[in-house]
Amino acid sequence: MELRYYGHSCFAVELQGKRLLFDPFITGNPLASGVDIDALRPDFILISHGHGDHVGDAIELGRKHNAHIISTYEVVNWLAAHGVSGTGMNAGGKREFPFGTLRLVNAVHSSQLPDGAYGANPVGFCLYGNGFSFYFAGDTALTMDMQLIPMMCPPLDFAILPIGDHFTMGYEDALLASDFISCSRIVGCHYDTFPPIKIDRERVRRAFSDRGKSIILPEIDQPFTL
Repeated sequence: MELRYYGHSCFAVELQGKRLLFDPFITGNPLASGVDIDALRPDFILISHGHGDHVGDAIELGRKHNAHIISTYEVVNWLAAHGVSGTGMNAGGKREFPFGTLRLVNAVHSSQLPDGAYGANPVGFCLYGNGFSFYFAGDTALTMDMQLIPMMCPPLDFAILPIGDHFTMGYEDALLASDFISCSRIVGCHYDTFPPIKIDRERVRRAFSDRGKSIILPEIDQPFTL
């Protein structure tokens, strides 16, 4: 499976011939200044919560490419009012899509849409089917609910976890989260975008290595395979 990272929490992945884009914050993202937004062309856009640094370019990309939004009911309704259609769900629910099964799981964070509208509870995503399974945590603190994920989803191939601290869990809590979700291959996100979430990359890598786990800190707009 090939992924691309566009900084902050924005990832692209192709599944079953469909292009998925997670939390599309590109315009205004200092890490994504060199990214050609017109080259993304998503079929589906998955949004974990309503903050502007996660909703980001969803309206523009959704309109331009007729991309289908998947998020919480309230976020999807807000985007529908801006001319973008999608499927509204909520934590605990799952549904089949052309790319596989998608389950929404709990996240511990806040959520407010860019105009101040109610953004509903934040969520993470578990995606699985046809030989793959992974977890995109979104913005979250460490939560005991993560221990449910191995009970609800097939064994994870990898997980995308926030590690920047301050607004989400830091790398130490991400290590604990990797225990809770029974996954030793982690992709870091939500770090280095702004001064409060700058990390010491070598310290993070060493902490995971010392625990016999791997963490990938991907380069911007460079493909990597899992």
